[in-house]
Amino acid sequence: MKLGLNESLARLDYEGTLFMTLFRHGSLDVELYRPRVEDKQKPHTRDEVYVIATGTSRFVVDGRECSVTAGDALFVAAHAEHRFVGFSDDFSTWVFFYGPEGGEPGE
Repeated sequence: MKLGLNESLARLDYEGTLFMTLFRHGSLDVELYRPRVEDKQKPHTRDEVYVIATGTSRFVVDGRECSVTAGDALFVAAHAEHRFVGFSDDFSTWVFFYGPEGGEPGE
């Protein structure tokens, strides 16, 4: 299975949406997300990994903030408050949801 970034961004444009689930297998969901103006995400019920595809942003999770750029990967545990702020106009990120509802146990 191959998901091309340019083709996936074109699908977002065609559908006129901010995110789209592009692939599912078992507990894995692969999405592409491209917020506009404001990231209005709410905490999710499963663990997730973001891989920044294009642009730059600041990422806030549970009150901690860091700068992110294309190629960076971020982990967010289920139920954690998080969002992207101050993102560039070309910002987009792959989103990988996986595991059970409530998240996996931490170590």
